[in-house]
Amino acid sequence: MPAGPGVTGSLATLRDSASVLRLIKKEGVSDASIQKLLAPLNLDLKQPLEKTFLFHFYGLVLRECASTDLVKKHLAGLLELSHQSSSQREGIALAVGITSASHMEVVWAMLEHLGRTRFLRATVMSPDSQQPDPNARWKLVSSTSLLCYGQMATHSREHILPWVDNIVSRMVYYYSCGSDDNTLKMSFLSAAIMLMRALKWENSAQNYKFTQIPELIHCLLCILQKEPNFLATLLRQKIILVIVGLSSLRPGLKPMVKSRILQTCLQSLYKLPPTERLRSCLPPLESVRNIMVLYQKSMQALDLLLQTFISENKSVDEVCFLLQHTEPWLKSDESHERKRVVQSIFLLVKYVVDYVKLTEEATPSMLGHQIGLLLLLCRDKDEVTRSHSRQCVYLLLQLLIQRKGSMEEFMYLNKMKNFEARACRESEMKFYHLVKSNAPEKGQPRACGSQASRCGVVARGLLRRAGRGTNSLLVAGGQAGPFLGPCEAVHLVFVPRPAPLAQALDKNLTVAQHTQLVLTLLHGLCSRSHLHCDLASQLLLMVFEDHSVRQQQVAEILQGLFQELPGIFFSNILETMMKVVTLLGTQHTQETVEVMLSLCHPSERQITPLWKALAANSQLARKVMILLYMRLKLRPPKELIRLSERLQLTSLLALGTIYELLYIREYKATVRWAFAGILLGLLTQLRYLFELDVVEGTTDYPEDILDMKPLGPCRTCLEALKGLFWTTNYWEVFACLKLLRGWELFEHLETYTDGVTLLARAMAHYDCEVKAVWGQAVISLKSSEERDNIVAILIITEFLNSRELSWYISRKSMDHFLSLGLNNPNQLVRAMSLKGLSSVLMHPKKVVLLQNWLSWLVDRFLKPEPKDLTGLMEIVGDILHRLGTQGVGAFSLKIAQHLLPLFEDEREDVRGGAIFLYGNVIYSGGKKYQPALKKHAFQSLVPLLLHLADSCPAVVMVSGPAVPLSGRRPPGSLGPAWERDGEGLTCLGVSYAAQEDSASKTKFTFLRCAILLKWEFRKELFGKLAWGHGLGAEYDIFIYMVESNFASYHKFLMQASIYLSSPHKNLKQTAMKFIGGMLQEYFSELCFFLKKGDVKILRKQFEVLKQEQDSASRRFYQNYWENVVELSQYVTH
Repeated sequence: MPAGPGVTGSLATLRDSASVLRLIKKEGVSDASIQKLLAPLNLDLKQPLEKTFLFHFYGLVLRECASTDLVKKHLAGLLELSHQSSSQREGIALAVGITSASHMEVVWAMLEHLGRTRFLRATVMSPDSQQPDPNARWKLVSSTSLLCYGQMATHSREHILPWVDNIVSRMVYYYSCGSDDNTLKMSFLSAAIMLMRALKWENSAQNYKFTQIPELIHCLLCILQKEPNFLATLLRQKIILVIVGLSSLRPGLKPMVKSRILQTCLQSLYKLPPTERLRSCLPPLESVRNIMVLYQKSMQALDLLLQTFISENKSVDEVCFLLQHTEPWLKSDESHERKRVVQSIFLLVKYVVDYVKLTEEATPSMLGHQIGLLLLLCRDKDEVTRSHSRQCVYLLLQLLIQRKGSMEEFMYLNKMKNFEARACRESEMKFYHLVKSNAPEKGQPRACGSQASRCGVVARGLLRRAGRGTNSLLVAGGQAGPFLGPCEAVHLVFVPRPAPLAQALDKNLTVAQHTQLVLTLLHGLCSRSHLHCDLASQLLLMVFEDHSVRQQQVAEILQGLFQELPGIFFSNILETMMKVVTLLGTQHTQETVEVMLSLCHPSERQITPLWKALAANSQLARKVMILLYMRLKLRPPKELIRLSERLQLTSLLALGTIYELLYIREYKATVRWAFAGILLGLLTQLRYLFELDVVEGTTDYPEDILDMKPLGPCRTCLEALKGLFWTTNYWEVFACLKLLRGWELFEHLETYTDGVTLLARAMAHYDCEVKAVWGQAVISLKSSEERDNIVAILIITEFLNSRELSWYISRKSMDHFLSLGLNNPNQLVRAMSLKGLSSVLMHPKKVVLLQNWLSWLVDRFLKPEPKDLTGLMEIVGDILHRLGTQGVGAFSLKIAQHLLPLFEDEREDVRGGAIFLYGNVIYSGGKKYQPALKKHAFQSLVPLLLHLADSCPAVVMVSGPAVPLSGRRPPGSLGPAWERDGEGLTCLGVSYAAQEDSASKTKFTFLRCAILLKWEFRKELFGKLAWGHGLGAEYDIFIYMVESNFASYHKFLMQASIYLSSPHKNLKQTAMKFIGGMLQEYFSELCFFLKKGDVKILRKQFEVLKQEQDSASRRFYQNYWENVVELSQYVTH
């Protein structure tokens, strides 16, 4: 195509100018001649092509000119030209840049002068105003200046190096003055590109240190940040490539600068719309021929940036530094963002493995965290993301193996990487027909498509190498394995067991890296995506099943799990985590227990699931209990403990934990197994707390607020002691101490030994783990701790009164153990040892002497008016205790017969003493006399029930606060007789039910009769006796007694009718309530069992009530006389 006349003339001019320049350079033309040469050039022509040639020629001439003044003059004229058009600005910059090759100082001075001159002679009219706009003119001149600096760098070659920092500072200045102007922005970018290219071409640039490069990069990043979120130009690519070039200069970029570069570049590219929507997101006026080319080039620039950073610092630390900035995108909720970042990581790590030889030996722990993030994407819904995430994991492992120098592992993982790519291609063809045959009908959503073709082929390779290539797990439906996505489980695929992966991670990661990996997976449990959580849980289970966790990792892992537990939404994930805790506890039991003790206060409910997990199997639960017992025994002397540390002792944490475990169902069998050790441990712990003077709050816990405030150490120990008997179903021992106010004895050091004695006596009576506790007490007797000796000898001495003890141990052994206590430095231990050696069990001949004495005492009961009955009964009770169940025999029945009439004695202390002693007597006859004693106990039920309303303090004894322990409430509700007659009894202030916070001797004996007679609801009866209030409790006790004695209704009725003539108003009122209840609740049964003679007696007693002046008696007669009349009609035999 022929050129136009203007172009032809310009070419001729250019050829002539070259000759002129050679002549100038050779002959040394004068300044006047150069002036004449430049004078006819018209640089303000309209044709852009001609101007380019002319600006270029103008610069060449000035470059060769030797006169500084002449160069200044022409540069000044050049810079005063119009800057309106972009071609004019580029031409001026070209001429200035060429001139700077020979006159750098002059050009710099002229540009400095231009920078200080804001208002020049020529102005441009603002488009919005008729007045000159100096700011618009300044922005155009600034744009020209920026291009000048870029051209100076391009044409000055090695001469520019000393000027780079100055040039960059001026570029930054101009940009900061008008960063919002698009013309200025583009000029700045052009200048930066020219500067970067100039420095790249100069090999000597590496010998210089440039201090202003970070500021230049900062400006470039500002431009990148302001880019709209669509892709229409290559601006992103250009900026990133400029940064790539600048990053190789000395000194290297600081981490803060690199971090900002990575954050901005990743944000700019990853935030772009998905590739399929890139074109649709363009503004209406924007049109791009091939937008995918723009996208690919921009992403390639980002990949080059990452590779450049790692090339500048060839270390694993740098790899982790780069991967750290990808973390927000790996966690992104947008699928396309995760896909982009994983692809970038894959290319980066592949580049490092293939081409970079890392120099440093550092092994940063964060690498484990980043591997964990990649593992969590192995079930991503995007197929590419899944594949790349798996490959990234294996490449990172390969990288670690390379650094270790293991050639065998390196070759293996490299083979696996190639196998992954090849298997993916093969699987696509393999499943093509299957996918096609399962294709949905038109209009229906397509199922997984090609995603179903992916499977865990890399893990299968690991299995092959481990010699278990056929060991696989068939997964169908939604039961996806750790390396399957949700859609991959639609078809039947073989998923290898992931154990080899855990082995690879364990083998190649350091302990710190492995810990970070586990912590990352733990954090993944809190995702709102069930698939994500399930993958994290299965990976964790895989790691722990492989025994990969070291001892030093336990603390950090458990703390991490404890923090994540509240954020887990799915119950099956929580169950899997409990399996993980079980595995951890099995592998590192001691460390696990120690860490869990330190996580929080034992009463915090958040720690309970972890303790439950440690009881998944009995062997582990026993180990846990043993460790807690050992921690409970860690009791430093008071002198070595600071006051502020007393509440933070390990023994107190163990104490609180044991207290909580008592009420966890999973530990029920373990607590029963460790009963003896826990009992001795709690008893000695309580005495230790008394020694430390941490007794505050032992007695100030009303039973209705126990759960609302944290317990003090002493109170916790006491409640644990109570709970030990209650939760192991030795509630009879608990009830004995409750009704006798024995638990209150443990609240003070002065009565502590009495409490231990009473507890041991109750245990011996009910045969509560006597053999095991005896063995533990013998061990404690040999201890060097005084408190252990005291508790042990108190228990041993009381157990000697149990005839069953001889079944477990010989008399010779008992003599040996008791003799040990005689040399103990503690006076109490010596005294109790001597008492034990003098017991009946150690000297059987004493039985006859005591029986003779008991016979003489029983005869004293037969005297018309025996003196000091109360003292007599106390002595009889002591002898009964010393003789035990085998040494009383027939005396027990005789004593019981003498005691029953004393229930009605006018003397209050006699009534109370007789009732209390009766409870002991009915258990003292042995097996031979037990049937007779049961019959006698049955006869005492109604009198005891009525005496529950005895207002005498000697009979009803107020107790201190105790803990209400829940039990199964039997059926039954408030009966009509109670509702009707409640008013009359309430006005008297009397109730045979449990009064507020009280227990009684009568309650104690009544309960012992119920236990002897084996009532069905014995435990519930105790609950009502101990804590019941009001008419509801009265009715429940009534129902327990009557329903537990089928076919005895008429006997109860006739026994109660005797009290209708009682002089004791309370007993009479209570008898009326009882009779009313019987007539209302069991009328038909009474008709069947009563006889005519019984009804006649009942009518006579009711007729007497009619004449009573007491209003309550007359009202009772009026309410129930009709029932008595009906009885007389129905009873015919």
